[in-house]
Amino acid sequence: MKPRDILLAILTSTIWGLGFAVSKIGVESFSGAQLTALRFIIAGAAVLVLPRPAIRWPLLLGVGATLYLGQFLLLFFAFQLGMPPGVASVTQQSQVFFTVLLAALLFRELPAKREAAGMGVAFTGLAGIGLTAGADLPLFALMLAVGSALSWAAGNILLKRLAGVPMLPLIAWASLVPPIPALIFSYFFDAEPSFWQALTRASWLGIGSAFYLAIFATWAAYVMWGRLLGRYPAAKIAPFALLSPCVGVLASVLLFGEEFSPLRLTGMLLIIAGLTIILLPRRAAARPTPPP
Repeated sequence: MKPRDILLAILTSTIWGLGFAVSKIGVESFSGAQLTALRFIIAGAAVLVLPRPAIRWPLLLGVGATLYLGQFLLLFFAFQLGMPPGVASVTQQSQVFFTVLLAALLFRELPAKREAAGMGVAFTGLAGIGLTAGADLPLFALMLAVGSALSWAAGNILLKRLAGVPMLPLIAWASLVPPIPALIFSYFFDAEPSFWQALTRASWLGIGSAFYLAIFATWAAYVMWGRLLGRYPAAKIAPFALLSPCVGVLASVLLFGEEFSPLRLTGMLLIIAGLTIILLPRRAAARPTPPP
């Protein structure tokens, strides 16, 4: 990978890692469905100046339904049910393995031995961080978070099929998919207040969290992520998302006082070690000496 692309992948994962703590702040003012709707109402406003990408409607709806609606509706509900943001940042990264598995099944993009080894080391670290979850972690919240990661992986695969499509218009138009289903869900299943009441009563931090999620975690991060998936195999890009739990855990410790144990620190170091293995430059094959 080019150094610039490595930096973009790291920046994307950092934005997403901070997004877990920001989302936890957001669900203090809104329900999961309401925060999903508000985030993508803001993100979708860009369609006023961006033309619709030249792709079929089913693909556009599929990206919006998997990468946005499914992923974040399930994740925000997990937060409502008590999922700590640090642990959520860990469970979300199971999307790495779902993405590589789906890419291998659909595109025959089998990871190289070194990439598989690096992912194995990183997965060990990920599992170690997951073991630091308290015994009070609700099972249903954990199931919702894993379902959110699977939806993210399906969206990654759709993005690979759309390599070459301008990412900013794609992200903006796909953002039109979640708001209406999320608002319908909120109307039937959320207790008071309604969406409009929640919007008028929300704190500045709650409103700010929605703008961070829309502008940085949606527009900026997904544009960079989609371009990287179009340039490189999924097994090369997806592991960078394993940096998100490191950022998410640190942010959760600083903002919410979530426990930071030696096992969690060890897990983060293993994740970084796994990424290092994946990114080590390959040795150039020795060329035979030409005959005189």
